[in-house]
Parts: sequence; C-alpha cells; structure tokens
Amino acid sequence: MSYKYINLEYLEAVSGGDASIITELVNMFKEQVVEFNAALKSFYTEKEYRQLGLLAHKAKSSVAIMGMDSLADVLKNLEISAKESRDIEMYESYIDRFHSDTEAAILELDDYLNQD
Repeated sequence: MSYKYINLEYLEAVSGGDASIITELVNMFKEQVVEFNAALKSFYTEKEYRQLGLLAHKAKSSVAIMGMDSLADVLKNLEISAKESRDIEMYESYIDRFHSDTEAAILELDDYLNQD
C-alpha cells in the first residue's frame, strides 16, 4: 500500500522486516511525537530558540526513520534557523507542519500495523 506521509522502506530495511521490531519502533515514534509536539511549542512560546533548534535536530532523526523526508527537511530548516535565532517568523509554521504531518503519519502507521 502507498502512503502519503510515511515511506517504510528504511524502517523495513533496518528491522530486517521483523514485525515485532517495526511495531516497537513505531510505538517509540508515537510516544516521541507527543513529547516533541509539547516541547516544540513550549520552547517557541518561551523564546528558547537554541533549545528549539536542538529539539528539531532530534525530531528530524525520528521522522527520517519513518521515511518522512519532506518533514525532515522542514525540521532541518527549523534547526538551523533556531540555533541562529533567525527567521523567527517561520518557526510557528514549522511547528504546525510537524504537528499535522506526524498526526497523519501516526494514522498511516496504525493502518500499516493493522494490515494483518
């Protein structure tokens, strides 16, 4: 099946196609996304831009594992901009994109896991 937000080729490759490993990685991703969303919003609101950039770097790795290359690029932009406190007017849209894309990705991941 083809998905809009996720591309599981990398996940399947690193897990060797082992369903239990895939499930574990997906569940970890789902937990991280909740934490990332809260922290991204908090760092932005508190104007802690360096911390925002560091978190964007960490979140970028998580979404890349799920094959979310477009969102990984957005997070890279946020990471670089926030570490330098520039283009601040863009941060909110980056954070909103993270939220909406990961929400959609979780639905796709749940669909993927329930295909059996």
